[in-house]
Amino acid sequence: MVYQPASGARDLLPLDVEKKRWIEDRLQQVFHRWGYHRIITSTLERMDTLMAGEAIQRQMVIQLQNGEDDELGLRPELTASIARTVVTRMANATYPQRLYYNANVFRRTWESRHNRQQEFYQAGVELLGAGGLLANAEVLLLVADCLAALGLRQWHLILGEAGITRSLLSAFPANLQDKVRSAIAHLDRITIDTLPLSDKLRDRARIMLDLRGPSADVLQKVSSLDLDEEQREAVNNLKSLVELLESEKKFPLILDLSLIQTIDYYTGIVFEVVNDTESQARVLGRGGRYDQLLGLYHPQGENIPGIGFGLNIEDLYQILLSTQQLPQVTPASNWLIVPETASANAPAFAYAQKLRDSTHLVRVEIDLGGRDADAIRQYARDRSIAQIAWIKADGSPKIESLR
Repeated sequence: MVYQPASGARDLLPLDVEKKRWIEDRLQQVFHRWGYHRIITSTLERMDTLMAGEAIQRQMVIQLQNGEDDELGLRPELTASIARTVVTRMANATYPQRLYYNANVFRRTWESRHNRQQEFYQAGVELLGAGGLLANAEVLLLVADCLAALGLRQWHLILGEAGITRSLLSAFPANLQDKVRSAIAHLDRITIDTLPLSDKLRDRARIMLDLRGPSADVLQKVSSLDLDEEQREAVNNLKSLVELLESEKKFPLILDLSLIQTIDYYTGIVFEVVNDTESQARVLGRGGRYDQLLGLYHPQGENIPGIGFGLNIEDLYQILLSTQQLPQVTPASNWLIVPETASANAPAFAYAQKLRDSTHLVRVEIDLGGRDADAIRQYARDRSIAQIAWIKADGSPKIESLR
């Protein structure tokens, strides 16, 4: 029907926008303080760009027909688009590059609920051209600063390591690795118990299922496995990161080496930001390290390390609604300018512009006529406008305060 939004889409009314911007403005201030700069990429991408990093299943992308050979889709996430942009449009950039975004993304869902949402809003960062301990720590501590800026205290971070988890999976027969991975990702003990594995490998899979909890316990368990030199180095690097994060004491940390993201481009740490205040945990954001993704878009195939995260604006919005921090009304105008006669129209616009030219934001409305003085005053009261300026033909104002 012409008077309804498209399926899965929604409109944001002025108060909704004000609340959304309250969140986004505070996140942007944090990004700026950490030295990040905003990047805006195309909403529309080639399908081969979106699929290059196996970031999302093809059927979840909302595809468009353009009448040409290119297959196009609406971006389901931002990292792939930013990776493409940086290696193709910023070839001479000095690294590291600290970039942030605030944008909408689109994902097709197949759930049965009518009009299931398909447009979402995210804000996040990408730190490109830097690997290692300090870059990982920067991004995770930046997450903590973002949530602190929103006044959120009851949350924790679940930290995994995709490289370690994939390496541990390599011990299993190639034809069973995907099944073991899926079982671990879904904490499916029954599948582990029924797969045709040796006793040693079954024990290994069971240990991998339990690699979640306090960092000291998890690190001790994984260290008890038969690890090669490269795996031990990765575990030691993870231990150094955990020690640095815990020394900052900014958030509760749960180590989870069974955390396997559906996004396959992650090569190092992966993490989820989880809210603690509801009976059912709400994931507020996700992120991780992807050191081979940019090479998929680079003309010479050069790998450039990267790490980033995205926060879900809608989920933050829902959590913040209960805190009464979000704006409850749209901002009121400061002035209503009323030309008393037709000959006062030009002076009224000039007076309004003079007020708007203030170094501080001043919201000024012009009365557009058709109402008597009492109706004008009632309109101003209804809109919580503080002052009316009645403008005469010579431009002189008569100021009336409504407070």
